[in-house]
Amino acid sequence: MSTDRVRPSSRLAGFYQRPLDERVATIAALADGGGLSPESAAWLRGGGGLDVATADRMSENVIGTAGLPLALALNLRVNQLDHLVPMAVEEPSVVAAASAAARLVRLSGGFTGDADPPIMTAQIHVDGVRDATGAEMILREHGRELCAIGDRAIPRMVARGGGCRDASCRVLDAASGAVVVELGIDVGDAMGANMVDTVAEAVAPRIAELLGGEVALRILSNLALRRKARARAEVSAEALGGAACADGVVRASRFAELDVARAATHNKGIMNGIDAAAVALGQDWRAIEAGAHAFAALGVGGYRPLATWRRTASGVVGTIELPMAVGTVGGGTRAPGVRAALELCNVSGARELAVVLAAVGLASNLAALRALSGEGIQRGHMKLHARRLDESAARVGVKEHP
Repeated sequence: MSTDRVRPSSRLAGFYQRPLDERVATIAALADGGGLSPESAAWLRGGGGLDVATADRMSENVIGTAGLPLALALNLRVNQLDHLVPMAVEEPSVVAAASAAARLVRLSGGFTGDADPPIMTAQIHVDGVRDATGAEMILREHGRELCAIGDRAIPRMVARGGGCRDASCRVLDAASGAVVVELGIDVGDAMGANMVDTVAEAVAPRIAELLGGEVALRILSNLALRRKARARAEVSAEALGGAACADGVVRASRFAELDVARAATHNKGIMNGIDAAAVALGQDWRAIEAGAHAFAALGVGGYRPLATWRRTASGVVGTIELPMAVGTVGGGTRAPGVRAALELCNVSGARELAVVLAAVGLASNLAALRALSGEGIQRGHMKLHARRLDESAARVGVKEHP
């Protein structure tokens, strides 16, 4: 998405207190200042959503549509730029928590972060290789040839500056001759799954000729280790509620580093925010989830937290790192509403989007740890949940909570 448009502030004080029609009008009015295209503004004013005819073209065996609330996480400032972050999620505390934590981080200047170049990995699995230990040498000799074959399969991406960058080989089981050949592919601003699969299938016949054996799987890896995003945040102890709160956040973070059962829930809280934003922004949230949890399980000590917090003299500092294969072109980004969401998020491309999502995850984590180490997670969560029950009950004429 272009950043030539006017960038609205993500600090919209009291936004949640405004009536729905006023919130929609406020955001749709961004079109007048260049923040939204007229088409996106009209989509918002019309209530959003996906019509059945479009849904039928998007999926298989369609019988209708299932809706999720489309909300905005506010206050996010990343690398000195503001972002309104759309979230598609049924749980109000996810949106409220990310917005509240982002406001605290904003007081110290906001998040900082960076993302790796968009290199995805194609895997070609070969069984029964006659000389598995010599396969790596063969691949070194023919790497350029394989990349050239792969590039011919994705000419439009090559024309845009992407394409195959390298080829390597790993022996999985020398005794049975099982090896995997991996190609690194620059997919630009796309998530890239289809292109990577196309390359894998294109180079597979030549790999079989070079190595012998039988080609098995030819597909991308969702553990995008060459495409990670990182974010960092500092928050003062005063903003958190005092020194005891800052100590509590760090203590809760340490718990996740020491205990895998806690680490799983710690990371789930991170993905609460990332997934909600990814769905709204047309991303493959299932691929993001798979990569995040696989990455968390790498390294010494087993499964670990994706984000950690440390005490500083003035407060706390948090960091997060995880694979982030996202795109701003192609795939689900063509769907109605997703273009509006991307315009609101106001990112220049896939790498900036990856950093924004990492920051959303870190904000979600901070909110959870602050609540857990203080009053507990249930007070704020159940307050919002009760409001939702009240509204549901009012619609069906029920006066009390069940």
